Amino acid sequence: MPPLKIYLAAPRGFCAGVDRAIKIVEMALEKWGAPVYVRHEIVHNKYVVDELRDKGAIFVEELDECPLDRPVIFSAHGVPKSVPEAAAARQMLYVDATCPLVSKVHIEAERHHANGLQMVMIGHAGHPETIGTMGQLPPGEVLLVETPADVAGLTPRDAGRLAYITQTTLSVDDTLEIVQALNARFPDIIGPHKEDICYATTNRQEAVKAVAPRVDALLVIGAPNSSNSRRLVEVGARAGCAYSQLVQRAVEIDWRALDGITALGITAGASAPQVLIDEVIDAFRARYDVTVEVVETAQENVEFKVPRVLRESAA
Repeated sequence: MPPLKIYLAAPRGFCAGVDRAIKIVEMALEKWGAPVYVRHEIVHNKYVVDELRDKGAIFVEELDECPLDRPVIFSAHGVPKSVPEAAAARQMLYVDATCPLVSKVHIEAERHHANGLQMVMIGHAGHPETIGTMGQLPPGEVLLVETPADVAGLTPRDAGRLAYITQTTLSVDDTLEIVQALNARFPDIIGPHKEDICYATTNRQEAVKAVAPRVDALLVIGAPNSSNSRRLVEVGARAGCAYSQLVQRAVEIDWRALDGITALGITAGASAPQVLIDEVIDAFRARYDVTVEVVETAQENVEFKVPRVLRESAA
């Protein structure tokens, strides 16, 4: 078998927010039994969603698809304020699995709004996190920009009374360009106290930047609807890897495109479990004489508590 050096990016895979969200669904099933309803995919990974579905979770897109007598869980991406309000009005039992780092952005937006500032959100239109964050404030209070070019078209209420927030899963480099465009056009715009892009997104991108120049190809294990996974593909390509691809499972690997490679980079988005990473490495072991080197650029020891209502049952 031909030799292949695999450079395994670290950190990779699950982050603390994803870990917590999955745990919330599992603990809810333990406490209340099946079925438990989940509004939107709890995290953007088909394997994870299918596993939870097998355990008794039912995934829906809207609250009105849920019966009133069963618990409903809100996904890690966050929801507009109207969703928990509607659940409370119907006297539904609900558990919010929004990542605490997304909740931090929500609180930030509300604080600026209370101070009379209009918000600019850097994010992707239609992404659940963007919808959830924009939905924390009344219509018109959050202006969305996706690119530096969008900044030129902004028509704020008062150019001197603006603040910006960002989606937590964006490319660090792309976001910097948009922030620079905002600062150039609106010198008084207020930024976050601390970077909105989450530690896990940043760390995974930094690890890819360290791996990309060393390899002939980079595989990112993640779902097509996972923003942070797609950003890793872009970061790899930009950092000098000629072939940077997203795969959900080993079965999706395009072996012909990888013909002749001697060095491969592997990473995984924040909602991809370790089992899928192992599956991909095993697929290469079946075809190559593989040696693995871990390229670690940061260590993560973040852990988020699950909501009290679930901890009480465990105790």
